[in-house]
Amino acid sequence: MSIREKMLAVEENIARVLVGKERPIRLVLVSLLAGGHVLLEDLPGSGKTMLAKSLAKSANVPFRRIQFTPDLLPTDITGLSVWQQNRGEFVFQPGPVFTSILLADEINRATPRTQAGLLECMEERQVTTDGVTRTLPEPFFVLATQNPVETSGTFPLPEAQLDRFLMKLSVGFPDREGEVEVLRRFLSSNVLEELSAVASAEDFLSARMEAAKVAISEELLGYIADLVLATRTLPELAAGASPRASLALMRAARAMAFLAGRSFVVPEDIKDIAVPVLAHRLVPAHRFGAGVSSEELVEKILLTVSVPTENFVGEERKEI
Repeated sequence: MSIREKMLAVEENIARVLVGKERPIRLVLVSLLAGGHVLLEDLPGSGKTMLAKSLAKSANVPFRRIQFTPDLLPTDITGLSVWQQNRGEFVFQPGPVFTSILLADEINRATPRTQAGLLECMEERQVTTDGVTRTLPEPFFVLATQNPVETSGTFPLPEAQLDRFLMKLSVGFPDREGEVEVLRRFLSSNVLEELSAVASAEDFLSARMEAAKVAISEELLGYIADLVLATRTLPELAAGASPRASLALMRAARAMAFLAGRSFVVPEDIKDIAVPVLAHRLVPAHRFGAGVSSEELVEKILLTVSVPTENFVGEERKEI
């Protein structure tokens, strides 16, 4: 079985638990292969936790969950040094961030100080305490959640934190047919508990390397730049997307092409992930009152920015 086939097996494994949610599952997998993190904004009970657990079980990697609360401290996430009387020295006790799949549940319920404790972890894949830097295991993937409705007692994520997430997604509730299928699958057993590993941490690292080899033409690099630059000129926005967004869009497009079985990126790969990659990075000019959403603005940009029509394939028309 090839590396790509193993990634598709992981996708199918998670789909056994999350019925009818193929797109969010694919985008979470794309984010992991692109070396990014995901912010899931959805109502309780939509399957956010099950998605994270299913991914960890399918990949056979360590999983930790942190319930963010207002009294949570940064050291509760990263760990701290504790005095050991018998050894006569401070010994570092790793926090839950030392894992592969980290579920940061209701991240916006923690204070900004605690939220900032994840910045170095997400960007640098390391934790620095007491002047000592410790590397996090690979792969390291943060899947954070927040409730879009219940905002009482929450602390909105600052733009710097939002920019660390490669994508912002929503799982959503299933339709009637999907709801019935969920009941049917969980009628006699817990599907999540029955999941078995179909890949390993090494497989994910190999898949990430393969995705990074996917070819992308100069024309499409220019297309990505045009999309990002367009966000900086809209009057509805106080601030557009940063160069970090351009890099995220390129990496995600490569991962999309890899999972699609191509060794080259096409414009549809970029257009398909533009909204989840760009929308949450945009700062609206007017934060209150009715207006056009960031998602709608990205859709508008996709319609106005010209798409390259060159032949991107060339000698790359080969299946991975």
